[in-house]
Amino acid sequence: QVQLVESGGGLVQAGGSLRLSCAASGLTFSSYAMGWFRQAPGKEREFVTNISRYGTRTNYANSVKGRFTISRDNAKNTVYLQMNSLKPEDTAVYYCAAGDFSGSYRYWGQGTQVTVSS
Repeated sequence: QVQLVESGGGLVQAGGSLRLSCAASGLTFSSYAMGWFRQAPGKEREFVTNISRYGTRTNYANSVKGRFTISRDNAKNTVYLQMNSLKPEDTAVYYCAAGDFSGSYRYWGQGTQVTVSS
């Protein structure tokens, strides 16, 4: 049974930082690209960033470029999202997903709440 478990969310002031983690189990982690998505209240889920199987390629949404960094540790079956210079508009539930780098995601986590206060 595949499980993706996010952690690290919370409440932070604008300008602060958070580091999200997503621990994967039940799958061959290095066989999957990993992505982070987010969904704010009343909005559709949106792409944030993704990383290729061995971390050699990444993509970022324009809204987070230069502030967020995705990384992965295949030995720990974990993908990370370092979020700096957070803004109130970054407030959302953040989800990790496993799939292919072109954008098709097969497995999803349950999400972790990130709230940025102004």
